[in-house]
Amino acid sequence: MRFLRRLRAVVHALGSRLPAFTHTIRFRLTVLYSGLIFILTAMVLGATYVAVARSGEAHPVSSQFTAKKYVNDDYIGEIDVVKLQEVEAAVNYETLGNLRNFSFLVLALLAVASPLIGWILSGRALRPVRSISRTAAEIQATDLSQRIRLTGPKDELRELADTVDCMLDRLDEAFTAQRQLIDDASHELRSPLAIIRANLDAVLTAEESDEDERRAAADSVDRATTRMTRLVEDLLATARRNAPALSDSDVDLAAVSREAAEEFAPLAAERGIVVQRRLAGGLTVIGDHDALRRAVGNLLSNAVRLAPPGTRITVAAGRGEGWVWTAVQDEGPGILDHDQARVFDRFWRAKDDTADTRDRHAGLGLAIVRQIVESHGGQIRLFSKLGEGSTFALWLPTPGESTPQTPPEDSPIPH
Repeated sequence: MRFLRRLRAVVHALGSRLPAFTHTIRFRLTVLYSGLIFILTAMVLGATYVAVARSGEAHPVSSQFTAKKYVNDDYIGEIDVVKLQEVEAAVNYETLGNLRNFSFLVLALLAVASPLIGWILSGRALRPVRSISRTAAEIQATDLSQRIRLTGPKDELRELADTVDCMLDRLDEAFTAQRQLIDDASHELRSPLAIIRANLDAVLTAEESDEDERRAAADSVDRATTRMTRLVEDLLATARRNAPALSDSDVDLAAVSREAAEEFAPLAAERGIVVQRRLAGGLTVIGDHDALRRAVGNLLSNAVRLAPPGTRITVAAGRGEGWVWTAVQDEGPGILDHDQARVFDRFWRAKDDTADTRDRHAGLGLAIVRQIVESHGGQIRLFSKLGEGSTFALWLPTPGESTPQTPPEDSPIPH
């Protein structure tokens, strides 16, 4: 063990003294490629040499003989001769010598050329990685529009580049939504803060203002702070539902709807509005109880705020076609067709919103409802006609059952 530790220390010390380029992946791939090329070539040449050497006997001429030579039966003297086997062995010997010399020459040239070949091959293999690194270096927190868009075969590096592009798309969408939310929240907070500041400067801190002026200024400040409080609560609800630590459990959707209806029943009674409940039993979903109650509560808040006095609001829950649902129906003014696709946008409010200024919302309620429902794997539907009221239906998947891809298109509460 002590020897291994010393060996590691020596290797680490030697590695720290090497030039910086020797620590790159391209250098390591170059060494690997050139080493493999050299070893494979040496193995092929060695195998060829062994095969030729074993194909026959090979050695220089070892013995010679003399023979009498006759021409037209006339003796002319003696000449040196060898056997045929000796000639074949000598030819094989020369062939092996030439093959050996050629192999050494090829290996010497390859020892010089293989690092260059390995460097070129590793550069081509790492070209997509350099493209990914260059694009990542150009990306800034304020500009996520750059994409790798790697071309070529659908290999692992192409898959990596496509994955990074998809991640950048999601980050870009998240940052855009975050900036939009901050801009919208800043815009919404600017007005009540300006109202509070103006009343403080003009009335509440002025010694010459009378009691009526101070009371009117206090009411104005109260309305502004109420509006800011609701905006902050809505923003906190949005952030809470996005939190990864949120734990879901079994939730009785009928109980959630009942609690929300009981919470808004006194406010509805003050305005002469009747809250009617039609709640079935056994409507269990997987989710967050408080978040779902807030979703139904936001729908009831809008209904109570906009429904005319003397009308009725219906809160219902049931089951249908593999989904469970809860819905809120009012007899209010309804929503224009071209506005129905925008009612779930953040900070959107109808231009003809006639609600009391004190009770005017920031336009986050329905956006939060959609966010809560979609985070539970559900969908929200709006059914509305101008002058006939609106029905908001929240469809949620049933746990443990095969749920269709889309819920029914019809309103679960008939008008």
